[in-house]
Amino acid sequence: MNTFTAAQAVADAVLYEGYLLYPYRASDAKNRVRWQFGVLMPPAWAERDRSERASLRAEIPVEGDLDRLAVRVRFLHVQRRDVHVFEGTGFRLVDALDLGDTRYQPWDEAVEQEIDCETSLAELLTGPRDIPFDVPGVCDIETLHERERPVGRLVRERTQLAGAIRLAAEQRPGPYGIVRLRIEVDNRTPWSGAERADALTSALVAAHVLVSVDGSFISLLDPPEWARPYVAECDNDGVFPVLAGEPASRDLVLASPIILYDHPQVAPESPAEMFDATEIDELLSLRTLTLTDTEKRDARGTDERVRTLLDHVENMPPEMLDRLHGTLRYLRSNTPAPRNESDAITVSGVRVQRGSWVRLRPGAHSADAQDMFLAGRTATVEQVLADVDGRVHLAVIPHGSEEAAEVQRLHGRYLYFTPEEVEPVEAGS
Repeated sequence: MNTFTAAQAVADAVLYEGYLLYPYRASDAKNRVRWQFGVLMPPAWAERDRSERASLRAEIPVEGDLDRLAVRVRFLHVQRRDVHVFEGTGFRLVDALDLGDTRYQPWDEAVEQEIDCETSLAELLTGPRDIPFDVPGVCDIETLHERERPVGRLVRERTQLAGAIRLAAEQRPGPYGIVRLRIEVDNRTPWSGAERADALTSALVAAHVLVSVDGSFISLLDPPEWARPYVAECDNDGVFPVLAGEPASRDLVLASPIILYDHPQVAPESPAEMFDATEIDELLSLRTLTLTDTEKRDARGTDERVRTLLDHVENMPPEMLDRLHGTLRYLRSNTPAPRNESDAITVSGVRVQRGSWVRLRPGAHSADAQDMFLAGRTATVEQVLADVDGRVHLAVIPHGSEEAAEVQRLHGRYLYFTPEEVEPVEAGS
């Protein structure tokens, strides 16, 4: 199913966010407590610990065509790996096995899983669908050799998982023909035990959902004014849906456990999976190069993905490393150059200048996902600015605290919005 290709890179970043942290060793304290994002625990554990969940729910308004609906649920399946050493005629379980440049230790790996289903919104309007799925348990054995003789083995085991995708659609009142789509994913795996680490082997980790329609999704972050009531009634739990794929497209959604903005993209300079989506590839690459040979031996034996990462960083040509340094982006933190204080622009037929009041409507391509919390607030325009490309920006201070506003003016710490992201209002309204 190639429907979701446009969102694959971002979805993979969500899948492996925090999978393994620098210095990428199983023995490091920060890697002993894992799997924090989008974890759907078996119901028995979620009932015991109310801070955990066994299901997720995404609701999105859809307009237009009610034909094809494609859903892909993606998650990591925890795989427990034990290490055995060969002795005489058999194998014995051990805490570590040194072999060449690698030190193998027991570790919880992960395997990607995808569950696909297709239907239509028209069909869902006649009644909801419950689509059960099963992921089989597996036991794999990898024999380790030295000088062509067996010296040990890795035993990898995955627990059988059971779950379900529940789909429903509801026609909403009004002249726009809006349908509210609901997608729920349940973990229904039977489980009994005492420890979270054991329950994780029966969990759906980093669970997220890709959804594609022939119609058009309505952005939950930047809906048109007429659609705001439809957005307000959507109830999302455990994930937040954003428009995905190419900019301006509206037929693809990523419902992620990590808050993103519409049409998120992986930085083109990012050369490898660092398991950290905060664009600090240069720092992580340089720090990885400083690992000692002993530390690298431990890291290589921790996880095959880390082995690949280490090899990539060690063989990275200088020009690729240079690409990670000093990349220029037009972000709101880059203050545009001021124009004259008397400068003004026209927004929706209204003259806007220093002292004008505006209502903030952050756009779908906002550089900061936190801008959603400013949506609808009023602010005072402090400056009308232009960047080196001649694009106009408004420096504003949101209303709320006069003391905070004075501090912002004193230090020149403003928020920046384009004219398309504000609407003029009467002062004092």
